[in-house]
Amino acid sequence: MCRSAAALLAVLTACLCCGPSLCAAGRSQQLNYRPIIGVLAQENLPEDQFAHGSSYIAASYIKYLEGAGARVVPIRINRTEEEYTKIFYSVNGLLLPGGNVDIQTSQFTRAAKIFYDLALKANDAGDYFPIWGTCQGFQQLSVLTSNKNLLTLTDTKAVALPLTLTPAAQSSRLFRSFPKDVLQSLADENITSNFHSWSLSLQNYSRNAKLKRFYKVLSTNTDGKKEFISTMEAYRYPFYAVQWHPEKSPFEWIDKPGMVHSIAAIRACFYTASFFVSEAMKNHHSFSNLVEEERALIYNFSPVFRGIHAVFVQNYYFD
Repeated sequence: MCRSAAALLAVLTACLCCGPSLCAAGRSQQLNYRPIIGVLAQENLPEDQFAHGSSYIAASYIKYLEGAGARVVPIRINRTEEEYTKIFYSVNGLLLPGGNVDIQTSQFTRAAKIFYDLALKANDAGDYFPIWGTCQGFQQLSVLTSNKNLLTLTDTKAVALPLTLTPAAQSSRLFRSFPKDVLQSLADENITSNFHSWSLSLQNYSRNAKLKRFYKVLSTNTDGKKEFISTMEAYRYPFYAVQWHPEKSPFEWIDKPGMVHSIAAIRACFYTASFFVSEAMKNHHSFSNLVEEERALIYNFSPVFRGIHAVFVQNYYFD
């Protein structure tokens, strides 16, 4: 079989496996090796003595993406829908980070919904745009998809757990390219950091038709009483969500149960970040000019060192 025929066969196979929205990306074989990913800021926490301005992004999320080959644009809260739309068509993906804001009424939620709706429309039109949600970002995606808060309290505030991988995990877009030993470590070792009080229970997911149609469950966990979803990806869209924190192992140093700095945990961090950055490389949005691009990048801001014992070692703050 000639090389071009083999490439076409690979694209057709991907289309059959992934569905129409994901198939559209296969029509563009050229990757964007200079991806820029937007990270959404959120309201400052009242108890943060270092805070200034109105919002922040933990620096660990920035390093997480940069370490896998992406540049980052901070997306600030309290902007107009027109401004968010302009940013959407300038960046190649969106990360919704962990945190502690109201995922129904906050400015973080308002901005997340605008980007979520734009991403749905873009992907439906063949414009591949990935979204990644971590912890609060996972929860936010579940609310945006179901149009309701289905979260339930779990005893998972500071604990490291192994993932209970579902049969769908091996063939999932997220996990299928992971080295076997990394997947084995995720399944067998306590290396996923959990720092959340709210979870999407498997029961609530199963009872909600919108969530079941939209997301494939890749892993679950339990606090001993309730089984909750810890990793999921959308069927038809390049949307991914983890309830755990892959970015904490290499970049956060608070001495608490649940913080893991083993080689296996750090490798898991790299492969999740590398996967998402590779998804962003399939997008070809760009800024209108180089000056505008440079002004938008995170390099224009300096992180604030909050101390080794802080929940976030460094934060970026924004007006």
